[in-house]
Amino acid sequence: MSLLTEWRETAYQTERDQRSEQLFWVDHFNQEKAVYEKLLAEPETVVTGTVAELAEKYEMDLLHFTGVLDGINTSLKTPNPVEEMTADTVVSLEFVPEELYKNMVACKAEWLYELPQWEEIIPAERRRELYLEQKKSNTVVKGKKVGRNDPCPCGSGKKYKNCCGR
Repeated sequence: MSLLTEWRETAYQTERDQRSEQLFWVDHFNQEKAVYEKLLAEPETVVTGTVAELAEKYEMDLLHFTGVLDGINTSLKTPNPVEEMTADTVVSLEFVPEELYKNMVACKAEWLYELPQWEEIIPAERRRELYLEQKKSNTVVKGKKVGRNDPCPCGSGKKYKNCCGR
């Protein structure tokens, strides 16, 4: 069984009561925050190693660290093979700062995108732009509805009701 499968089975199990579920996620998010604080403190440093080595480096158990790898994967310059990852798989945490910031906003991970380390990496104005850009990307904007007697949008010159509106 891959680490990711094991992580997902542990993280999303339905047998836990609500309190246990909350404690699990609070613990995970605190550990995740500690990893990001260290990563963002040295954004130019490319962190690489096996999953087991990096879990030890960040003082996490293997499964929680797998959860972090799963979360950061779409923000990396070269995504890691998280689907088939084992403890001996070599991974890299070379991230794209603006992509990572936007993904944190998309996940509503306020405890991560508001870390003070971001101030040294991305200027405040740019962070605000990225925040708004990400929020707007989920907004659906409907076009103007074509009326029955309006010209048909297909360009036939007929009224919509006599053309594509049938």
